[in-house]
Amino acid sequence: MKASFLWTAAALTLGTGSLGAAGAQTLVPFSDAKLPFKVSLPQGWLGADFADGTSGVSLVSAKAPPATLIRLLFMPKNGAAVDLNTEFSKFESGLKSSGVTIKQLSSKAARYGGVGGSEREYSVTHPQGQLRIRVWYGNGAKNLYSFQLTDSPARYAAANALFSKVLATVRFQ
Repeated sequence: MKASFLWTAAALTLGTGSLGAAGAQTLVPFSDAKLPFKVSLPQGWLGADFADGTSGVSLVSAKAPPATLIRLLFMPKNGAAVDLNTEFSKFESGLKSSGVTIKQLSSKAARYGGVGGSEREYSVTHPQGQLRIRVWYGNGAKNLYSFQLTDSPARYAAANALFSKVLATVRFQ
């Protein structure tokens, strides 16, 4: 999967604006016949179309920066074997090719909605400042999943707690 999605700068530039209390954020059920999963998403967030050819759901916490970005993407495997380490390497290469510096902060096995995968967190330095990114690649029976959170370091802890709540609601179909 491409890394170009990562950040339309307009959606993510630095700031310390509030997400609201992540723990108090209301999640609302979301399903679409085009998606191979159901999920509950933060109420009041806005759908985002990055016109990057990906399939899934992208949403931002606000119309203007700073805004938290969540992407829940999938790509049919079409019977091909998937190596999650290779997917992460492509993701990291895509970021580096855009001129940013990345540092991997953590890596662990993770399972959401019954699908196993691997999750990593990154610190990204770009000309306007820094971002924190959490990415989970899941190796489903028919699809490769890429679920991503991107936010500023100042807002990341609250956004990450909310993202964990969203991921706990994922149900694959």
